[in-house]
Amino acid sequence: MILKPGLDDVKNIGYYLGKVILGLGLTMCLPILIGLAYRENSPVFDFLIAAEAALILGLALKTLCHSNKDLSWMQGMIVVSLSWVVAMFIGAIPLYLSGHWRSFLDACFDSMSGFATTGLALGADLDHLSYTHNFWRHLIMFIGGQGIVVVALSFFIKGLSGAFKMYVGEARDERIMPNVVHTSRFIWLVSLVYFVLGTSSLTIIGAASGMQIPKALFHGACVFMTAFDTGGFCPQSQSILYYHSFPFEVATVVIMILGALNFKLHYHIWTGNRKEIYRNIETGTFFITVVSAFLVTAVGLAQTGIYQGAFVLFRKGFYQLISGHTGTGFQSVYPQQLAGEWNDLAVVGVICGMALGGAVCSTTGAIKMLRLGIIFKAMAQDVKRIILPERAIVVKKFHHIRETFLKDTHVRPALLNTLAYLLLYGVGTLVGMFFGYPFLHSLFESTSAAANVGLSCGITSAGMPALLKVVYILQMWAGRLEFMSVFTLVGFIVAAIKGK
Repeated sequence: MILKPGLDDVKNIGYYLGKVILGLGLTMCLPILIGLAYRENSPVFDFLIAAEAALILGLALKTLCHSNKDLSWMQGMIVVSLSWVVAMFIGAIPLYLSGHWRSFLDACFDSMSGFATTGLALGADLDHLSYTHNFWRHLIMFIGGQGIVVVALSFFIKGLSGAFKMYVGEARDERIMPNVVHTSRFIWLVSLVYFVLGTSSLTIIGAASGMQIPKALFHGACVFMTAFDTGGFCPQSQSILYYHSFPFEVATVVIMILGALNFKLHYHIWTGNRKEIYRNIETGTFFITVVSAFLVTAVGLAQTGIYQGAFVLFRKGFYQLISGHTGTGFQSVYPQQLAGEWNDLAVVGVICGMALGGAVCSTTGAIKMLRLGIIFKAMAQDVKRIILPERAIVVKKFHHIRETFLKDTHVRPALLNTLAYLLLYGVGTLVGMFFGYPFLHSLFESTSAAANVGLSCGITSAGMPALLKVVYILQMWAGRLEFMSVFTLVGFIVAAIKGK
């Protein structure tokens, strides 16, 4: 028998959801300050309207659903899944008011793409978008990369009970510090330190390339936020192609890789344990998969002959591959080139990179390296059991921050999560094919959306079918939260309808 959720469940969920929404509303102060600095009056009013909507909704939920009870696991998961949906709608308000999006659905698409650090975009004439709105597009990626709940835990919510349940619901299950509030603050400390270093580097490169200092600083800050948080939005519609700078590409590759690493690994590097870089199963698996996927991509590009010389082939092929593998989505080739000039083998290499992703507890999406490493370790263990005598005891370990004995409790979640991602990639592919797009292009775009990458072969556009936009939004949402909190919300709705 399915139990119907009670009023206490609804009040608890609403109360903590209200707290998160209030935190989100306060983050809109930053684009408002940017608008005031650049004297963009109309965009400032757009954000005042959106911030007011967030604050009214947040305060209403806190007041009407006031609760002193701790969150249960179910409630914590539902708060997280709903937070991302509400954030999408609130984040879309100023985008839609800017007039650069055809419909509110298109604005919601870009808002979810931003918060989920995907990078697929439907906005029109981004080259003439205001500084205020452009900053918001990149800021929501910075917020989404750390996690909406992490933002709330770090800056806006004091003494939140049930914090760990919300933290886990946002696809993070590793505590770096003694508690999740301190863990959240450390994540932001890492991000802000790298923000200063990365923005400075990109600003210098931009200025050296001929940009005026204020413009170079704005572009440096925006590109860093989306590179480190493996998002993929760019201030210009041409993405990284706009800069025509090899040093700029090199700098963004370094930042993308830093963003794809586990925040717990960052902690150990910062505290002097640099051996963890090459001992960790994730970094080892990441190196192997990057090399393997790039070899496939490089062979495919060599067959086409479109890039003359090994350096140009490496520059174009590796950049797309590492951008896809880290889940970033920066492109140094046009989507039409991927669809029309790259052959199927090269495209498949990039799809493999996108599908696998980076590290757990990082800003990336997709299957992730720890799960892949565990699956291969389990396969090797089973092969040994078959080969060795029946009396032999086969013990397998893997190193992830510490030595850990491989158990079924590690393998089962890794396999289930991998299967869920593969299913999600497949569903989006079928929907794309339903609307008449070729199989490989549909698979590419679906994987990009579900793995929160943002690379495109041309399907994503304001003119694509509305249903496909909705499917990609759901893929970005489920892929970013890694299913459990989404499944919990679905189960909660079913229980509310059918429960007794």
